[in-house]
Amino acid sequence: MTSVTVDKRSLWRAFTASLSGTSLEWYDFAAYSVASATIFGPLFFPGDDPLASTMLAFSTYAVGYVARPLGGFVFGRLGDVIGRKRVLVITLVLTGLATFLIGLLPTYATIGATAAVLLVLLRFAQGVGIGGEWGGAVLLSSEFGDPAKRGFWASAAQVGPPAGNLMANGVLALLGAVLTDEQFIGWGWRLAFLLSAVLIAFGLWIRVRLEETPVFKAIEAHGERPSAPISEVFRYEKRALLAGVFSRVCPDVHYALFTVFVLTYATQRLNISRGWGMAAVLLGSALQLVLIPAFGALSDRINRRKVYLVATIGAAVWPWVFFPMISGGSVGLLILGVIVALVLHSAMYGPQAAFVTEQFSERLRYTGSSMAYTLAGLIGGAVAPLLFTALLSWTGSWPAIGGYIAVTAVITVIGLALGRDPVKS
Repeated sequence: MTSVTVDKRSLWRAFTASLSGTSLEWYDFAAYSVASATIFGPLFFPGDDPLASTMLAFSTYAVGYVARPLGGFVFGRLGDVIGRKRVLVITLVLTGLATFLIGLLPTYATIGATAAVLLVLLRFAQGVGIGGEWGGAVLLSSEFGDPAKRGFWASAAQVGPPAGNLMANGVLALLGAVLTDEQFIGWGWRLAFLLSAVLIAFGLWIRVRLEETPVFKAIEAHGERPSAPISEVFRYEKRALLAGVFSRVCPDVHYALFTVFVLTYATQRLNISRGWGMAAVLLGSALQLVLIPAFGALSDRINRRKVYLVATIGAAVWPWVFFPMISGGSVGLLILGVIVALVLHSAMYGPQAAFVTEQFSERLRYTGSSMAYTLAGLIGGAVAPLLFTALLSWTGSWPAIGGYIAVTAVITVIGLALGRDPVKS
């Protein structure tokens, strides 16, 4: 195993680079997610049935997940061959450019169905970038840190989704507050996507100045870089891959329910305004900024799989409490319910990065982690909002959604059982 020693300044710089870059990329992804739940339906997929229009918008949300395996396989392989830093610069540019162009995209009213096609293509590019981002961002911080504290250091990349979600919801909520509905739907939403140019420039400034990770430098120095990392993962580390994929399914689906679909449910079924739905997600995401690294650190002190397991059981139970609780249309209970849900997500998500990466050997970590991350997204988060909407439409009520979450929790428990405890390297 590779032994490295780094100074605290380099360690915190890597932590900041991982956190900021991933947050900025997830800002892009979250802005799209919120827009697909609230406004993209009528703008790009107009129709007489609002629920059907929303389902079409969510289908483009899924495209971002379907594209992730391509990014994970391509950039994951490159990360183990040419290094973590170079690949992370490429993924940041790709995601940011796609998001900026969405902000310039004409709608269905202007160019017809071509608008939907272009939206899908740009969403695909976003997904490719995100697919190659996660594995490298986790290694960027964790490979500079003490292996005995990997849960905490690896959590830097995990803070990216709630931080990006917080920024995206905050920007869209601010625009919704200062603009009329006509202005927001007409052009205001575009500002949130165009803003990504400034954010990505900031992220690049941080990442370009960072050194390559000590672990990759040591692998390179010893001539241990893999020539065919993808085939090696499938050949030698299949159990690790299955553990990584399965362990991620429930957190992905749970997060999609309480940050994306909840906006649709609140507005269309409970007649709660979009602003209150966004406020609930904002408050929960703000708490996650602290809770995710806290649960990551807790998993360094307690068996990582046990922390993850308890949270997964809680995630399976919570929808059965949440939906009856908000059935009366109470804004306060909606906010409380979303916050509790995101606390449970934090308890799964905090230990997750360390758990997944430590399943793989050092020389295959970028490839293996990226493959696990993106394949899990394909069977989990990709179809989740679409399935939530379809289940609600078919059954007319929420219990089928609760059952869906329970099934994903069982899959994640299997993944935890297949996984191994930390190897301190």
